[in-house]
Amino acid sequence: MSSAEVVLRVRDLKKHFPVHRGVLSRVVAHVQAVDGVSFEIRRGETLCLVGESGCGKSTVARSITRLEEPTAGSIELNGVDITALGSEALRAQRREMQMVFQDPYSSLNPRLSAGDIVGEPLTNFALAQGAELERRIAALFEHVGLRPEAVHKYPHEFSGGQRQRLGIARALAVNPSLIIADEPVSALDVSVQAQVLNLLIDLQEQFELAYLFVSHDLAVVEHIGHRVAVMYLGRIVELADNADLFGAPLHPYTEALLAAAPSLETGARRERIILQGDVPSPMNPPSGCRFHTRCPFALPECKQTDPPLLEVAPGHHVACLRRPVGGDGAPLTTA
Repeated sequence: MSSAEVVLRVRDLKKHFPVHRGVLSRVVAHVQAVDGVSFEIRRGETLCLVGESGCGKSTVARSITRLEEPTAGSIELNGVDITALGSEALRAQRREMQMVFQDPYSSLNPRLSAGDIVGEPLTNFALAQGAELERRIAALFEHVGLRPEAVHKYPHEFSGGQRQRLGIARALAVNPSLIIADEPVSALDVSVQAQVLNLLIDLQEQFELAYLFVSHDLAVVEHIGHRVAVMYLGRIVELADNADLFGAPLHPYTEALLAAAPSLETGARRERIILQGDVPSPMNPPSGCRFHTRCPFALPECKQTDPPLLEVAPGHHVACLRRPVGGDGAPLTTA
């Protein structure tokens, strides 16, 4: 792994949502949306979170920003544990992490002009005012490829791709070290997706940004990611460099995801792997390996043993009993 500075360190993150029933609204169960997720992101690096809908990707993103309060675990941003910070201390740390949302229209205030939308973070954090504010807004518009005169337009006057550029400019305004992008191109046309992805790559190179990029589209992930974490039922089952994961996946679930992708840059289409059954409920996950109920290669011990995420090759972690342990063999959850 690169020796660059660690921007985000997540350890054993959990988010369990209580299920209330009855007249007294008693808690009868918990939805284990995220259940023990650990990873790091370094400056200038993009870590992609992938998996089926409902696997917990967006909940991880929202928990890191504290839009959802974590149930357990720790989140360190530039060396500061933000997990239990109060509102004022957290507000100061939020300058360092900004979010780009999936829907480029509903995430923008329709009553504000484009210039006011981009300038709002600068005003909220008292970073600029007057002529300096106008100068910085114009510079941000230029960075994301929008015309300076567009500052007076309103969100409905922009195309989908332009609205997402506005969202990126707003996230960039306070010079964050981490940007969390939750399905940022899924609502856009394919041709526009490529433009926005290339913009994100250019901005990352220019400002040494760290990205947590949430997506279900493997072609997009292959294009933008440096490392990829594959999630299943609230847990990471494989974590590896982009080339290693797409070239030699080790977890059966990852293999099934890649085989189901319509087209990837890595070459020939893979043999299709048909997963049996549906994704189990996160309210009552299976014992042992959570994937064993659908895995075509499951062993008898998979029903009892919950495999930890271990390094089986340099930089390549997998949670599977079928894989021999190489590397240092240490679980990712250790410090």
